[in-house]
Amino acid sequence: MIKNIVFDMGKVLVDYKEDPVCRRFCADEALIRRVCTAVFISPEWLMLDMGIISEEEGLCGMETRLDTKEEKELAKKCFLHWHEYNMQPKKGMGEVVRALKEEGYRIYLCSNASLRLLTCYKDVIPAIDCFDGVLFSAEVKCMKPQKEMYNHFFERFSLKPEECFFIDDLKRNIEGARACGMDGYCFADGDIGRLKKRLSGLNG
Repeated sequence: MIKNIVFDMGKVLVDYKEDPVCRRFCADEALIRRVCTAVFISPEWLMLDMGIISEEEGLCGMETRLDTKEEKELAKKCFLHWHEYNMQPKKGMGEVVRALKEEGYRIYLCSNASLRLLTCYKDVIPAIDCFDGVLFSAEVKCMKPQKEMYNHFFERFSLKPEECFFIDDLKRNIEGARACGMDGYCFADGDIGRLKKRLSGLNG
């Protein structure tokens, strides 16, 4: 029997885009593209999610791929403020979470994310008051779909994998969860109606 519903964050509970913070500080499209790539599509971004470098080290690495003072200044502004502009609660997901809670499920979050999120996740995750536990990859220095990430999650909250159901937007993360004994649903299409239908048949 499924007792616990486990959510990913980005593109599941929260809509995420890289460029809003850049557009907050700049109107030059070419500059925005260069800086977004250097900051958000970078090895440092992944290493921050894994918790193996500091934010200072991350920004320094990002800046090495930019040439001008203007680019580097914009990169710094975007890096320092991205969490204020790039994430928004996904419409309709608050109602899904609350309905599951009312049905008696325990609700958890398991997401690849940097330590920065520990300071702000309560501001962007819908129905955060319904959650029984939150784990970010940087806390345990590994990432989905690594089995270590799921095992840390089960151990931290004393959960049995077979009693958990995982919702993520990436197929590889669902496959990783299943390899550890936790079934799941790939929410790649963002269709809340289909998600509700799948959830309604969990224990029936």
